[in-house]
Amino acid sequence: MNDQESAQVLDQDGYRKNVGMIVCNQKHQVLWARRVRRDGWQFPQGGVEPNESAGVAALRELYEEIGLKSANVRLLGNTKNWLRYDVPYNTRPTSEALDKTFRGQKQRWFLFELIAAESAIQLDLSDDPEFDRWQWVDYWLPMDEIVAFKRDVYKQALTELEPLLLR
Repeated sequence: MNDQESAQVLDQDGYRKNVGMIVCNQKHQVLWARRVRRDGWQFPQGGVEPNESAGVAALRELYEEIGLKSANVRLLGNTKNWLRYDVPYNTRPTSEALDKTFRGQKQRWFLFELIAAESAIQLDLSDDPEFDRWQWVDYWLPMDEIVAFKRDVYKQALTELEPLLLR
């Protein structure tokens, strides 16, 4: 990433705009996915491109990462504010580790309900898939399994969005 690209993507505090997507089913379980070539599980998430709204980015990333189109889901809501986490230096990809201004992600979280058949979930649409497995889990299980540096953001997002799930 060059300095100009970095300036467009990172905010003044060194955080990259990102969206997180929580997909639930009728039983109030959430889609939990395993990263390819890693043993870590997480909710789908992805970057917001320059001049792209968070809502548009969420729908694009939902399709790119797990194959769900906007017609496959119903938006239940999103977090009001951006939630931030720092990425530990030793876990950053090389380009981010070299970029001294990068600190982490700032995320807007979206809660979707799957309204299509589960067969609409497809992890292999891209040439370089993010995930190789998925499963439905209890709403709060991700708090016990997510990497420590994302835990506070997950707690904030799940707490804020839970009332929307229970309507």
